[in-house]
Amino acid sequence: MTAVAESFAREIGRTAQTPLSGLVAREAKRSLFNVLGLAAGAAGHAGVGAILAAAGQLGGSRRVPILGRVERADSHFAALAMGFAAHVDDFDDTHLATVIHAGAATLAVVAALAEETTPSGTEALTAFALGCEAQLRVGVAISPEHYDRGWHITGTCGVVGAAVAAALMYRFDDAALARAIRLATSMTLGHREAFGTMTKAFHPGKAAANGIMAALLARAGADAPADVFEARNGFAAALSTRFDPAQMLDGFGDRWELLSNTYKPYPCGIVAHPSIDAALALAPRAGDPAHIVSIEARCHPLVPELMGNPDPTDGLEARFSAIHGIAAALCDGRVGLAQYATGRVRRDDVRAIRAKTRLVADPSIARDEVRLDVRLTDDTLLQEHVEHARGSFARPLTDEELFSKVEMLVEPRLGPGVAQSLSDAVRTLETSASLDALVALTIPRASVAHV
Repeated sequence: MTAVAESFAREIGRTAQTPLSGLVAREAKRSLFNVLGLAAGAAGHAGVGAILAAAGQLGGSRRVPILGRVERADSHFAALAMGFAAHVDDFDDTHLATVIHAGAATLAVVAALAEETTPSGTEALTAFALGCEAQLRVGVAISPEHYDRGWHITGTCGVVGAAVAAALMYRFDDAALARAIRLATSMTLGHREAFGTMTKAFHPGKAAANGIMAALLARAGADAPADVFEARNGFAAALSTRFDPAQMLDGFGDRWELLSNTYKPYPCGIVAHPSIDAALALAPRAGDPAHIVSIEARCHPLVPELMGNPDPTDGLEARFSAIHGIAAALCDGRVGLAQYATGRVRRDDVRAIRAKTRLVADPSIARDEVRLDVRLTDDTLLQEHVEHARGSFARPLTDEELFSKVEMLVEPRLGPGVAQSLSDAVRTLETSASLDALVALTIPRASVAHV
């Protein structure tokens, strides 16, 4: 019987040889455009600076451009930095069935290896699409038990997708691709205890760096056990109580998990989005937040489990506080990066509203649903039911909304008009001979002399 990793590599290799269908190419480009904006927009984060400081001590040759930065690094630290930046604002793509943010690690690999491997636009888009698809397939095969046991699935499955993307960038045959996949399964990392801290964003960054390492080791002939996925003490058994290899293999290339990718309208954990939608809808009717007496959000049980922090102390913690999202929406009438700045999180008005808010777990409520009650001082009860959150699979962001998001992310750092240029470059990627022009768009203009 053929081992799972070998069959998986064969399906990936076969799919890579044929053009992406129009529907898959469109969603791959939406995912790519979204995560490019995130990586470039957050490139100035202190965590990226810390990574580059470590690269100065531990890294190799500084050849690889870093999206949104003027510095360069070796491929390992460049991938780590870009994967971190793409995830740190918790504003990235989300596959709702697994809660994987597939774009961060995959983009980081493609961008980090572009100069060395000189892919065409088509090759790069295919590597990106299949890197995302591979990690989503693995995630579905071990969900939901894997996430429920405390693993950060974006890190643990992300490294497999990163290894696939790296192997395709290096143009491996199926045997070498299988070796890279097998090796990547021993490089998993990330637990949910890190949520609400800077450490969380290191998970997709390190997944990207480890994926490149797995590919380089595979190219040198290294390998791991053939049955590493399905063995009694292998990858799946160690990380989950359930493993369904059919979810990895069946219909590969015909059925795409990538088509279920979604894009966040708010920079926080996705299960808080329904309550933010509801609070934004009620904000004009509620008026002055001082007139609010109590707030009750009836929500999916995962919301209080994952995002139940009632009084976050900084912006990273607030991203895992559904209560803060509600308070920010009612106080400001909008929710974006500014509402998760540490200074905003600590202000008295939002703290007062957070103290009046409680989450009520209800198993009958879906993950993208909420029922929000707001009671005012005159005993008026305001109610809002959000059946499907904006940005969910049922209510996906339009191309125009996605463009506005990326524009807001990149133009403060890169200047006016860059979002449109990025959009045009991604839209026409299959006609590009390389990624050089696309990467150049993400480098701050002060870096023109630094090439």
